[in-house]
Amino acid sequence: MRSSYLIPWLYAALGLLTGISASCKKNGGGTPDPNPPGDTTTVNPQVDPPLASTIGFFLDDWQPRNFTIPTSFTNTTVPAASGVTVTVDRSSVITKISRGFAGNNSNLWMGQFVTEPVLLDYISNLHPHIIRFPGGSISDVFFWNALPNTPPADAPAQLVQANGSTTAAGFWYGKNTASWTFSVENYYNMLQQTGNQGMITINYGYARYGTGLNPVASAAHLAADWVRYDNGRTKYWEIGNENFGDWEAGYRINTSVNQDGQPEFLTGQLYGEHFKVFADSMRKAAQETGKTIYIGAVLSESTPLSWWTPTASGWNTGVLSGAGNNPDYFIVHNYYTPYQTNANADLILGTPQTVTSTMMDYVKQCLATAGLVQKPVVLNEWNIFSTGSKQQVSHINGLHATMVAGEAIKNKFGMTARWDLANGWDNGNDHGMFNNGDEPDGVPKWNPRPAFFHLYYFSRYLGDRLLSSASTSPDIVSYASSFSSGETGVALVNKGADSKSVEIKISNFRKGSRFYWYTLTGGTDNGEFSRKTLVNGIAGTKAAGGPDNYTSIYPNAASTAAGIRVIVPGRAAVYLVVAKQ
Repeated sequence: MRSSYLIPWLYAALGLLTGISASCKKNGGGTPDPNPPGDTTTVNPQVDPPLASTIGFFLDDWQPRNFTIPTSFTNTTVPAASGVTVTVDRSSVITKISRGFAGNNSNLWMGQFVTEPVLLDYISNLHPHIIRFPGGSISDVFFWNALPNTPPADAPAQLVQANGSTTAAGFWYGKNTASWTFSVENYYNMLQQTGNQGMITINYGYARYGTGLNPVASAAHLAADWVRYDNGRTKYWEIGNENFGDWEAGYRINTSVNQDGQPEFLTGQLYGEHFKVFADSMRKAAQETGKTIYIGAVLSESTPLSWWTPTASGWNTGVLSGAGNNPDYFIVHNYYTPYQTNANADLILGTPQTVTSTMMDYVKQCLATAGLVQKPVVLNEWNIFSTGSKQQVSHINGLHATMVAGEAIKNKFGMTARWDLANGWDNGNDHGMFNNGDEPDGVPKWNPRPAFFHLYYFSRYLGDRLLSSASTSPDIVSYASSFSSGETGVALVNKGADSKSVEIKISNFRKGSRFYWYTLTGGTDNGEFSRKTLVNGIAGTKAAGGPDNYTSIYPNAASTAAGIRVIVPGRAAVYLVVAKQ
């Protein structure tokens, strides 16, 4: 998280309805099958491409997905004509889809929420698969096995800031059971209750600011002890968080108390050399428990800019030189939009496609330039930086979330983790997917924001393989997928302000009698940054969020006989599945 670890709480369109009258039908309503037995449509079989090295072992737990045809739905007619065509080739597989395509982040200031059934139910239903801990920058001042206010003896009371001043260290402790924080044990408890897996960020900063004879060995030993304690519950580990940044603990140290000759300012080369020490200790610990773990190294996500510090500018080159092929995977973060600017919806929705592909290309180029083997790449922090109009808690950010997840799959990231489950209101500049209890207007604690609803329906109507698809309109972005049970899913995001009629044409597929979909639109509040999301025209009763009955809302459905066409309102999304024959 790109904010001071001392004050993490600082980070915290009108939708047009289809207007079609409908009635609820049960068991298909008797519509004839347009592709009866004996259909001669040519269907080329799917062929999975080779496993992408940028995904790698993040597909080890891949599972086929079967779609259950709804028995209850809202029977609807389709528009007579379309202005946009989306073509899908079901035989052309881009990649199998990692189960961690839309993970999330927990943090240490959410409270001990394992006793909060409302939130746990939301997390279980969303099922992000991977939930990172203990947070962003706070990871580098976190002592996982310490009681409150009992840091290691060689952890200094003051830390050096980027400008050379010192401030209280503000350490956080894994055995702190106070209600306002989140303990290590409750992190494991939460994962067990919600059926998700973990990703743990190790305190690398301690290797820099520690005052012992060998601070690197001390920090690596602390990390290895966590691996032993974890005992195989967690597969994915990373060393540090955004350590190239001058906001991170350990970026600058007091050399007068350092005992192993480290420089005042961190470099990528030094981090890379230290990474090998950490990884060696942690892998030995994993071997002792008979478990396999994967350890990631921190990289910068983009080409250096003129104003960057020397540490940040030389980071990737230094890390790859110092660590070599030792890391199992590489980590990047991205907050997509310009830092703390009041961006409009067009700018925000224009970033997922270009930024995601540019980021992956840059990391691959860095590894190639260094002469290293390509390894998996993960995006384990992402959101938008836009502020001033409640962009972060808006329906627009929900659309953005779907697009980032879709683009990450398309660009073959191993996994992603959105920042974060809950944060702090800060007048709507809140990255949290759920209200942490400080949102105004009578919004209850843990109420989900629009991003929750978009990722929930995207996940439900997303298969296990991403397919090639193309749109005739730059405003309509499509993500097509196939289910192992035979159906085809298509997510449509309308970046534009005007409603579009879209026809979906699927080759190498014998379609069934019906297709099913959900349309998610924004409300009429707060200009183009509505805090609400409507599902098939159904709104929630609160000032923000969506309908409480989101799990039981019937999908829309229509016959495929006249073509697969839907209305996608302006700045809205449609999540759709076409039945197989």
